[in-house]
Amino acid sequence: MPSLTPTELTRYSRHLMLQGFGPERQLKLKNAKVLVIGAGGLGSPALLYLAAAGIGTIGIVDFDTVELSNLQRQVLFTVDDIGQRKAEAAARRLRQLNPDITVTPHIVHLTTNEALDIIRPYDIVLDGSDNFATRYLVNDACVLLNKPLIYGSILRYEGQVAVFNVKLADGTYSTNYRDLFPVPPDPGSVPDCSQAGVLGVLPGLIGTLQASEVIKVITGLGEPAIDSLVLFDSLTLQQTVIRLQNQNARASITHLINYDEFCGISQDKSKSLNNIQNSTTMKEVTVQELKQLIDSGADFQLIDVREPHEYDICNIEGELIPQAEVPGSVDRISKDKQVVIHCRSGARSGNMVQWLEKNHGFTNLYNLKGGILAWSKEIDPSMPQY
Repeated sequence: MPSLTPTELTRYSRHLMLQGFGPERQLKLKNAKVLVIGAGGLGSPALLYLAAAGIGTIGIVDFDTVELSNLQRQVLFTVDDIGQRKAEAAARRLRQLNPDITVTPHIVHLTTNEALDIIRPYDIVLDGSDNFATRYLVNDACVLLNKPLIYGSILRYEGQVAVFNVKLADGTYSTNYRDLFPVPPDPGSVPDCSQAGVLGVLPGLIGTLQASEVIKVITGLGEPAIDSLVLFDSLTLQQTVIRLQNQNARASITHLINYDEFCGISQDKSKSLNNIQNSTTMKEVTVQELKQLIDSGADFQLIDVREPHEYDICNIEGELIPQAEVPGSVDRISKDKQVVIHCRSGARSGNMVQWLEKNHGFTNLYNLKGGILAWSKEIDPSMPQY
């Protein structure tokens, strides 16, 4: 095993003086190979901190070019990089930051054909992608190759972080992305940052947390977010940790598939996103309408698809069926009366409404617009927002 050079001893001196860190863990970082999917909002801060921390080999997968609108949050780039490939510009910047590491750009649009070959040489993968097809592809490839996956996502003011597919002491593996999201949302039902916006500093916070989880997994320090989903609200600085249940999703992953088709993305380039959205319009009720249903004693079913931890924080007495359990609990959902499904903000419940309609023929489902957050704001201000 190579040792640390005099230059590296100086560069990483603040690591080396940390109690419990030392040169052994710094060498683990030096010998590690980390692949970062996406050099955008999440990838930018993650890449900077991974390079600065001394990850010996870093791969960058990104096919896009730098645009002016990226610079509000993608701090890896400057105006001089506009028009250049992100992977190449990022690699150049990281080499300037730390010449002692190896940085390899992969200028590809990651697909089923090359995903396994690209991921295989690396020890751990950090997913900074911004679409569901890539998230499922990267997750499944990591499961097949037994690679830990550091997940992150951002939208508007909120972000999520989790550590998936880590080999445990008993030889089994921790939860993966499909245990959290067994099915993708319908196309157009969940906006991306280009449609809904994102606070510029949020990807910096979430991407940095992802980099921290990478370092923890490699070095064995601390407690990574294994079997947990960390929710972060940048407006309140509130952090909620949801424990994830293993749904044995790993057993269903035997090969890579067509992820555009799996996520319902049309291969017909003439079909616009607007047409897809119009074909998947779902029914909704407002929190005021839900209150009227409750107050009138109407015969309807109210289902909460959040996690038990969230339910314990606050609830409106709906029947708890966590999102990951919905596919196995279809028989608990009535087809004979109105069913209102809700979550924290309306995103997860909307996904479940559309999935149930598409796969099980439901016609009586309504999504609660705005979810628990809207209920707290407009109906019951004493209910805690988390």
